[in-house]
Amino acid sequence: MKKRKIVIVEDEKILAEMYKDKISREGFDIYSAIDAEDGFKLIKKVLPDLILLDILLPKENGVTLLGRIKQEKNLSSIPVIAFSNYDDDKTKKEAKELGAKEYLIKTNYTPQEVVDKINRYL
Repeated sequence: MKKRKIVIVEDEKILAEMYKDKISREGFDIYSAIDAEDGFKLIKKVLPDLILLDILLPKENGVTLLGRIKQEKNLSSIPVIAFSNYDDDKTKKEAKELGAKEYLIKTNYTPQEVVDKINRYL
């Protein structure tokens, strides 16, 4: 059986490594980027089964990146889970309107609960 591919776009190195380690132990192939531009290039190259997208990123935020993803015909159907510590109702609403499956506040979810959410959409 082919491994499912997950792209994580997260600029906090420690968090990125923690999620990468946890999710890969669940049997997924993990690819990661630290900013929106690298993330967009990686997503186009890898064509992942799911994207775990931080909202507060350097240069371009995750909501803008989500909009770019959803405008691309071959990327628009990829499920995206937004995850951030930025707990802002306007941003949450915007992410959901752009097609994010969920908007998770990082501090409210354990890595295992994030994996459970990923499995829910695959």
